[in-house]
Amino acid sequence: MQLLEERILKDGKVRDGNVLKVDNFLNHQMDITLFGEMAREFYRLFQFDNVTKILTIEASGIGIACITAQVFNCPVIFAKKSKTKNIAGDVYTSKVESFTHGGTYDIIVSKEYLKPSDRVLIIDDFLANGSALSGLSSLVKDAGATLIGAGIAIEKAFQSGGDTLRSQGMRIESLAKIKSMENGKVQFCDNSCN
Repeated sequence: MQLLEERILKDGKVRDGNVLKVDNFLNHQMDITLFGEMAREFYRLFQFDNVTKILTIEASGIGIACITAQVFNCPVIFAKKSKTKNIAGDVYTSKVESFTHGGTYDIIVSKEYLKPSDRVLIIDDFLANGSALSGLSSLVKDAGATLIGAGIAIEKAFQSGGDTLRSQGMRIESLAKIKSMENGKVQFCDNSCN
């Protein structure tokens, strides 16, 4: 998606450890107009898949998921990173390793909100090593629901997550795919990347 790529080049900052800082428009301060364009693109890609739920993970994916859910006219579920008092009853749970935060944690979704009849589209801000996406897809599988695929804002194609999950049969549509971030410069994939 050219609009997102242009915004990454204009406002994104490459930090040590292959971290792309896009918090001024994507995952801290949010550009809702940009999110609307991204949501329309996700809808174009998945409009014929009868999506009934959007699933994301707290916290960075929630904004994009909510705007996308407006276009699909369906609810959003976000996997929580800790069980709180307001989650009553049984839950689905999965372990996720965070590339950005460098730790492992459990993610939780109440069984009340994820049913076998659901057709689930996962939406997230980043795909790097694939742990969050793998954990979210496990929740969908545990619920007996149908995983339609995943819509990702930014994929770091130089990391293995996307290739690994695609080889397992997951449909992943990324709006911006980064080939490299060497010397602090973002280079996007052309036809040579998946």
